[in-house]
Amino acid sequence: MSNAQIEIQLIASMVAIACAIPGTFLVLRKMALITDAISHSILPGIVIGFFITHDLSSPLLIILAAASGVLTVVLVEFIQKTGLVKEDTAIGLVFPALFSIGIILISKNANDVHLDVDAVLLGELAFAPFDRLTIGGVDIGPKSLWIIGTILLITITLLFAFFKELKVSTFDAGLASALGLSPVVMHYGLMTISSITTVGAFDAVGAILVIALMIAPAATAYLLTNDLKKMLLLSVIFGVSSAIIGYWSAHALDTSISGSMTTILGLIFLFVYLFAPNKGLFSVLYRQKQQRIEVSLLTFLLHLGNHNDDESERHVKHLNEHINWQKVKAKSVLDLALKNNMITIEKDIIFLTEKGKNFTKEAIDYILTNKNSEIEHMKDRFFLFRG
Repeated sequence: MSNAQIEIQLIASMVAIACAIPGTFLVLRKMALITDAISHSILPGIVIGFFITHDLSSPLLIILAAASGVLTVVLVEFIQKTGLVKEDTAIGLVFPALFSIGIILISKNANDVHLDVDAVLLGELAFAPFDRLTIGGVDIGPKSLWIIGTILLITITLLFAFFKELKVSTFDAGLASALGLSPVVMHYGLMTISSITTVGAFDAVGAILVIALMIAPAATAYLLTNDLKKMLLLSVIFGVSSAIIGYWSAHALDTSISGSMTTILGLIFLFVYLFAPNKGLFSVLYRQKQQRIEVSLLTFLLHLGNHNDDESERHVKHLNEHINWQKVKAKSVLDLALKNNMITIEKDIIFLTEKGKNFTKEAIDYILTNKNSEIEHMKDRFFLFRG
C-alpha cells in the first residue's frame, strides 16, 4: 500500500467517526434530514468568507459556513413553530433558498476565480492526499486530515463533557429542563457541531458521502440496539468499515471512491434492515405471523371453553365449520395447542387440559378486566413453543 492509499483510508475513517457521533443524536432526535439541508445551505457562508479573505483555505470559511448551517436550523424551527407547515416542508423551503443565494453570489461576483459548485460541494477523496499542509517548509500531511482530526478531537471532547446532558435532552427535554439543563443550548450546540463537521468533511469526501456517513451508520445501529453507548460504538464501526471496504471496492472496480463508500453503507443498512434480530423486516414479519397464530390459538381455546358440553363443536373435523378456518390454519393451531399441552384429543374430540383451562381463565379475566398485566407476559408463562 502506498502512502496516498493509507492517507485516503485514514481521512475517510476519521470523517466517518466525526460524522457518526452527531449523526447518532440527529437520528434519535428524528432530525436526519437536517444534515442534507446543512450540507447545501452552508454555501452562502463559504462564499461570503471567500469574499472577505480571498483564500479558499481560510478558517473563516469554516466559521461562516457553520454559522450558515446554524442559521438554517433557526429558520427551519421558526417556520415550523408557526404551525402552518411541518418540519420536512420547512427544510424544503429553507435550504434551497440559502443554496440559491450562494449560487447567485458566485455567478455575480466570482466568475473570474475558481469558486464554483464543484469546488465547495463536491470533494474527491482521491485528491485529498495531494492538498498538503506545510509549516515552515515542512510537509506534515494532508490538510484534510488535520482539519477533520481537529474537528474530531473537539467533537469527542464535547461528547465526554456533555454526554449526560445530551442523553437526557435527546430522550426527554422536559426532564432536562426540570433538572436545570437547557435543551435549547444542547440542541444548538449539536447543530453547531454538525455544521462544523459537515463543512470540514465535504471538501475532502463530498457532500453526498457526508450526508450518508451522518445518517446511514446511526440508522443501521438503531436497528440493532436501544443502548445509546452501544449505538455510538456501532455507528463508528459501521462508518469506518464502510469507508475501508468502499475504498478497496472502488480500487478493484476503478470507480468513484465516495460512490463506493456510500454504496457499501447502503448495502450494510439493507442487510441489517432485513436480518436484524429484533427490528429487522424478517423478524417483524415472523413475529406478526407468530402473533396471528397465537391469537388464533386463544380464539380456539375460548371456543373449546364455551362449548365444553357440546362434542360436535369440539370435533377435529368440524373446526373449519365452527370457527371458519381453513384446514391448514386449523392444523397449525391444533399442533401448537398440542405442543403447549393445552389440549388432548380422544377419538377426534378435543378436550382442554388443566393447563389449557387455566390459560383460558386468565385470558378471559384479562379481556374482561383489562388489568395491568401484559397478555404477552401471560403467554410467556404458559407457552413452551410460540406460533
